[in-house]
Amino acid sequence: MELLKEFIENELKSMERSIVATPKNRQDLESFAGACGGSGTMVAIQMAIQFGYKMALENCNDINEENK
Repeated sequence: MELLKEFIENELKSMERSIVATPKNRQDLESFAGACGGSGTMVAIQMAIQFGYKMALENCNDINEENK
């Protein structure tokens, strides 16, 4: 489990340094998508993918913490 925790922490840190910013929450994602008016569709899609990945990693981390 320690390896899983290390992996998750490293992945979350790497998302803070990516070219496309990962939204902090769903409101930020929806606000950005609405403000683009369609012109930033590809960026919005990438942000959504990264947000989903972040949520999955956080859920795995929660599971790991519960099983200690």
